[in-house]
Amino acid sequence: MPGSGIRTATESPYVARFSRTERAIHWIHASAFFVLLGSGLVLYVPRLSEAISRRPLMRAIHIDTAIAWAVALVLVALLGDRAGLRRTLREVDLFDRDDRLWLRRIPRPQGRFNAGQKLNVALTASFALLFAVSGFFLWLGERDNAYRFASTILVHDGLMYVALVVLVGHLYLALIYPSTRHSLRGITVGTVRRDWAREHHEKWLE
Repeated sequence: MPGSGIRTATESPYVARFSRTERAIHWIHASAFFVLLGSGLVLYVPRLSEAISRRPLMRAIHIDTAIAWAVALVLVALLGDRAGLRRTLREVDLFDRDDRLWLRRIPRPQGRFNAGQKLNVALTASFALLFAVSGFFLWLGERDNAYRFASTILVHDGLMYVALVVLVGHLYLALIYPSTRHSLRGITVGTVRRDWAREHHEKWLE
């Protein structure tokens, strides 16, 4: 029976949470973000730039990684489980009464993504778009002064600080906080414990 906590003899203790396509998109984005963050900090922080003294190389790594990130995401979206990605987008886009109450710290059953995760996806997608647009204009401004705007670097650098705060919170919940760190298993191997899913994502499990 749903919610009874009793497993039948044939019921697996694990339940599939993320598809290979979803996991590929997550890790492509995460890997590119860390490379972009590292190379960007070298370009931005004078002491790091002086210590490494390979500024042209760091700029090339930064730009090439951004291009590879965009191309890889498009390829995975085109060649992977597109129907599954559309379902995921609908899940993330749906923000119901349970989600609003959950954000007010009123316990409510959550779907495959809780309200916090939905907000994180929305923020991550917004940051990615703004990083890409501002980065493109920074690159273009180096080649044509007509596209060199003072606000572009402010937007790009400001996004870095906000993204760092979101990243730290994300890593804390995924790696340290006892109640939620089991979710890391879902984004690495694709499955999570059924009892954990029942506790944190009851509406999805049912």
